[in-house]
Amino acid sequence: MEITYSKNHMGIDHGSLFQESDRKTPRSDKLRCEHLKGESEDPASSEMAFVRALRDVVPRLELLGFNLERVEREYESVAEFWLEEREGLSEEESKPLPDLMTFAEFRQLATGHAIESLDSTFASSAIDDRSEEIRGRFAGTPVDRIPRYECYGMVAYSERSYFSGLVGILHPYCILRLLAENGENAKALVVWQYGPLVEAGWATGAEFFANARRTETFLIATEGSSDVHILKHALSLLRPGIADFFRFIDVSESHPFSGTGNLLKFAEGLAKIDVQNQVVFLFDNDAEGLEAHRRLSRLTLPFNMRGIMLPELEAFRSFPAQGPEGVRSADINHRAAAIECYLDLNLTDYPPAKAIWTNYKKELGVYQGALEYKESFIKQFLKQTPETIASGSYDILKIQAVLDCIIAECTAPR
Repeated sequence: MEITYSKNHMGIDHGSLFQESDRKTPRSDKLRCEHLKGESEDPASSEMAFVRALRDVVPRLELLGFNLERVEREYESVAEFWLEEREGLSEEESKPLPDLMTFAEFRQLATGHAIESLDSTFASSAIDDRSEEIRGRFAGTPVDRIPRYECYGMVAYSERSYFSGLVGILHPYCILRLLAENGENAKALVVWQYGPLVEAGWATGAEFFANARRTETFLIATEGSSDVHILKHALSLLRPGIADFFRFIDVSESHPFSGTGNLLKFAEGLAKIDVQNQVVFLFDNDAEGLEAHRRLSRLTLPFNMRGIMLPELEAFRSFPAQGPEGVRSADINHRAAAIECYLDLNLTDYPPAKAIWTNYKKELGVYQGALEYKESFIKQFLKQTPETIASGSYDILKIQAVLDCIIAECTAPR
């Protein structure tokens, strides 16, 4: 099913949908590979493409802003514009305006059948794209209720290509996101084939590269160096398919804005100088982080900047904490849950994990705390590999919650 194409030029840059590991040479039905082999030519270069399963493309679409809310907005915009265009014609021709499909109806049309189930056989005997043979199971679809649909301008040769024309009124990425709502499409391959363009000399191979572009990435600004190391490692282990969408402050030498107060000042500075990067300021789920987050919330941040805290977790509602009266169970959310608390806290040769209360935050009326032996928990996490994670020997539930929180903020409609 063809979503979009380009001829004699590169066209839309789809590299952000893929990673370098997706660069492959799938066999193409469109290329006469047997002929090329007969001529002693290697067809691989003509078949070069980026290939990724739709289920793995969806998280990248979301980070690019193509969520279901975006799809619905685009459909409503297309419908509104088309109606305005048709109003003038209807007045001249005295024709009533059609009752266009609601987005819910269009969504049902787009997700009612899996792509693989649609017949792609070339209908050579069909007279035109309105024939029963081509329309197949869509023969009863009220096409006049689809905005921008023009049966005389549509070229279809099979049931699948006819379906492509019906849903092709939206941006290609909106179509992909909508098709993903049918679970049977999860394994369908999204292919960006560039080999023929390069072979024909219309483009160079260097123009086709993967990963999120710089303007599409998110800078995650944290309180300290340990946060950076933990989050980068967590992304590489648990979310490798989207890790390239996130950047961090360079802490190879030292953290230039270490500490809660410095991170807040950094945020205030960026907000004043109109930085265009997408930035997320991440504060710890402790007393100092809560105070800084509240202060940041009172600022007028540009749309490309936002502040969040590490998520509150039920696991922290009753957590061992040591104070003047000894070790007691306490709720450490908004009090002592720095990022180290989200790691696996079961270490051999160490006593059970506990927080230690340090200083009193008068403004909030609570004590600030910190995890005992936090450096040891960090070192243990940084030793984890995809194999140890897959074995289930390391508890990843809490650090997964952190990544989910960050991703949810980055994909939230704005």
